[in-house]
Parts: sequence; structure tokens; C-alpha cells
Amino acid sequence: MYVYGEPASSTVQNSYGGQRNFLYDGDMRADGYIQVSVDNRGTPMLKGAKWRKSIYRKIGIINIRDQAMAMKKLLEERPYFDKDRVAVWGWSGGGSSTLNLMFQYPEIFKTGISIAAVGNQLNYDNIYQERYMGLPQENREDFVKGLPITYAKNLKGNLLYIHGTGDDNVHYDNAEQLLNELIKYNKQFQFMPYPNRTHSISEGEGTWQHLTTLYTTYLKQHCEPGAK
Repeated sequence: MYVYGEPASSTVQNSYGGQRNFLYDGDMRADGYIQVSVDNRGTPMLKGAKWRKSIYRKIGIINIRDQAMAMKKLLEERPYFDKDRVAVWGWSGGGSSTLNLMFQYPEIFKTGISIAAVGNQLNYDNIYQERYMGLPQENREDFVKGLPITYAKNLKGNLLYIHGTGDDNVHYDNAEQLLNELIKYNKQFQFMPYPNRTHSISEGEGTWQHLTTLYTTYLKQHCEPGAK
């Protein structure tokens, strides 16, 4: 499952190449993976004001539940989906959604690859976060309810967490806080920091090849493709 989940963008679009996983080194379809992407409430789809505004002060809650319930429904209606091999991944806001899905719905999502995630909404820039979440001085509890670090103690599956130490969008402190929370509860996971790479993790010779290799190897190891 490829997820974004934030109110800034959507993933289900009528565009060429939309089904292609740009981080996977190979052909996912030929290797035996089924790819899924869903737009939750709050995303900029042509579904009206109620749909769009429903996520206000509920980032990390309503969008995560929508994504989880969508996957749950797919698993119930499609018997050829293997419930023991459900993986989710995303970048930036999608990385945050990946963490929340792994932490809040561990019974559904067994493997997650989270990249450049906002682990703590209170650390993100106010021009974006406060637009959709309000002011933390007035409703801090809403921020806390949607934080991945709030639910990190629930991790059960396989988690690969990736962050550039020079991230110019999602400050690296998000990674540090999440790591400490996972360590606090003795949650085992894999972490890959890319030294001085920005939010795109694209700088430096060999970086992109390393990232795609890491991503693909981890996915194949923990969410084996193909029918059984």
C-alpha cells in the first residue's frame, strides 16, 4: 500500500505511470506484488467541502482510520490477498501515515517503510501544520492524538525508518524523538540515516541507488512477493 494521507495532496490520480513504484528496483507486478493506494477524507479530491474539511484538527486520526479501514475491506473482500503479508510505505506526510498505520493498526499492517516522516506534528512548520490543525496553544491535545510517537509503543511488525540528517523540510529532530520512543519500549526496528541529505535524499554519489536497493531488499525480505 502506497500512502500519503495528508490534506496537501492525493495519490489516486488519472495519470500515466501512477501505478509505478519509483523506489522499487524491478517490476513489482511481475514479481508478484499487488499495489494499492487510497485517498482518505481530507485529501484534495472533488468530493465537496465536507470531505475536505473533515480532517481539520484530526491529522493522524481520521486519515489513518480511513486508510486502515480501506485495507481491511480489501482483505475481507479479496480472499487472494494474504493478510499476513500486508506492507505500507510513504514519504514525508506518507511516512507519517506509514508510522501511524503500523502503530495504530498493527493487526493489519505487518511491514512498513517510512521515509522522512513527521514523527511529531509539533515540530513541523506552522504555515502547513496550523493551517490544518489549528494552534497548539489552543488544542494541543489534538496534535498529541495524531502524533506517531504517541503510539510508537504499539509497534509489532517490521519497520524500516529512513531519514536524511540534513532534511530541510522535516527536521531531523523528528527522527531522534521517534527513535527514543521506540527504544524506550524496546521495539526492534531498522533505521537508516542518510548523512546531510535533504528531504529528497538525492544528494551524494550513489545515494539513490543505495536507497532503492535498501527499500527493495527490505520489502522482499519482510513481505515476500508472489502467491503461496
